[in-house]
Amino acid sequence: MHQLPIFLNLSGRTVVLVGEGEAADAKARLIARAGGRIVPAWEAGASLAFVALDEGAEAAAADLRARGLLVNVVDRPDLCDFTTPAIVDRAPVTIAIGTGGASAGLAKAVRQRIEALLPTRLGALASALYAARAAMKARWPAAADRRRAVDAALASGGALDPLNEGAPDRVDAWLAADGPAMSSRLETIALTSFDPDDLTLRAARLLGEADHVFHPASIPAAILDRARADAVRHSADAPPADPPPGLSLWLEISSLGKGG
Repeated sequence: MHQLPIFLNLSGRTVVLVGEGEAADAKARLIARAGGRIVPAWEAGASLAFVALDEGAEAAAADLRARGLLVNVVDRPDLCDFTTPAIVDRAPVTIAIGTGGASAGLAKAVRQRIEALLPTRLGALASALYAARAAMKARWPAAADRRRAVDAALASGGALDPLNEGAPDRVDAWLAADGPAMSSRLETIALTSFDPDDLTLRAARLLGEADHVFHPASIPAAILDRARADAVRHSADAPPADPPPGLSLWLEISSLGKGG
């Protein structure tokens, strides 16, 4: 990961925008959309800055940076402290696609693919889940049980599948429905290489869902990093005989991987 992706709350905050023309106008629309207040030069309280200049961009960026601002220089990734991604907006769901300034065209192409996949009411599902937080805590007091129930509902074909346009209308019914008791489940992933790009779709999905990941010490961080950030990693010589509650994975090296 070459950059840290973050989402900034700009509502009511001051943002410096230096420059004029099409590029500056595009940044102005982006800042306004996020609720920022635009000023043409540094002033006290400014949060960050955009520079859209054909000439003098480096000096302008240096001056703003010296005043403690993070600076984005349009079309000059070498001068940027941060870059702006292509955005899929399903408020309150926001998806950002960045390339570190390598190719805005590629980011746009990926955004268009995602736009075509996601229903327009995805944001409504997020809002419905937010409104149901108290009810979910009452139904599943333990945080781990609650997360597993939500994961199952949001899985492909689940009661609240995010790709289903009607999912926002089903939250109350999902909460009221009888569900199976939480149990232990152990899945094995046979790795053919230590390259995370060689993971199958099934392996990538399971890593994204697992509560616990058991693995030999030889499994590299590049593979383990594909698991959920809060999944517990266990270095072990063999899969667990008595897996903990939830989904556990055992990562093993296939004979093909050993031979390679």
